[in-house]
Amino acid sequence: MKRALAAVRLLPAPGAGQVAGPASDPTWSVDAPSPWAPLTPDEAAAPAYCNVCRWHGTAFGGPAHCEGATCPRCGSVGRDRFLLWCLVERQPPRLGQRVLETSPRLDHRYRVAMGSWFDYRSSDYDERAHRGVLRLDLQAIDLPDEDVDVMLSPHVLEHVPDTDRALAEIHRILAPGGVLYLQVPVLQGRTAPPAEPEFHGDDTPVFWRFGYDLTERLRAAGFEVAVLVTDGWRDLASAGTGRWPGGDVSPEFDVDDLLAHVDGAALTGVARPADAARLGFEPSYMYLTWECARR
Repeated sequence: MKRALAAVRLLPAPGAGQVAGPASDPTWSVDAPSPWAPLTPDEAAAPAYCNVCRWHGTAFGGPAHCEGATCPRCGSVGRDRFLLWCLVERQPPRLGQRVLETSPRLDHRYRVAMGSWFDYRSSDYDERAHRGVLRLDLQAIDLPDEDVDVMLSPHVLEHVPDTDRALAEIHRILAPGGVLYLQVPVLQGRTAPPAEPEFHGDDTPVFWRFGYDLTERLRAAGFEVAVLVTDGWRDLASAGTGRWPGGDVSPEFDVDDLLAHVDGAALTGVARPADAARLGFEPSYMYLTWECARR
């Protein structure tokens, strides 16, 4: 199903980079339990559960979308929760490890919580919609070699002109055995520049529309790569039907093209259908994170 090429805006509108929760709960991050802590019985039984702030209830707010399904407590959307889910599912509990996150979407409460779990730093480049403790250009990262154990990079690489230079810099600053968890909007099967000028919601220009072939670029940069998805998307891609069974799709996603270029055998499922439903990882074609380990 085709989508408009110009003026696609997946990110929050200007000024929405710091998402506030309800005034009645301004300090959810105080004494936040470890993200590896077991669920309470109430959390495990709830129809909707946020792994960022541990809110639980009947449903998230807004539509089922990677930029929707909003937590009423911390403001996380689906892709925020999927990024943390991938980290926790794939890494053993290692509180205190050195974590760098580029342009985190959530507010200071999230950063307080992350700082209680990790040696955590956040960065941004143009500071239009986000504020980090560091201002970093991914094409020339002003950090020492082997300075980071885990890097979280949600929806930033598409705004960087020189992909290979950025990947080389990320590889350099990761410690041996360090891991990058990389999210970008995957709207089509193959990587290409936008056909027309394109900007995300904070008016940041898009240089690349990435597809599943980004995996090979990451491997060429020296990473061992796993493509993390929900079990539902892995199973659909492996079935080889080439068709989305869920009816209407969000117009900015070319789901037919995604299915035409995805190799189901190359995907790693990290969220069972029940978990994906509770955490808001639906529809499944919107959820993908590359796990890139430094060799």
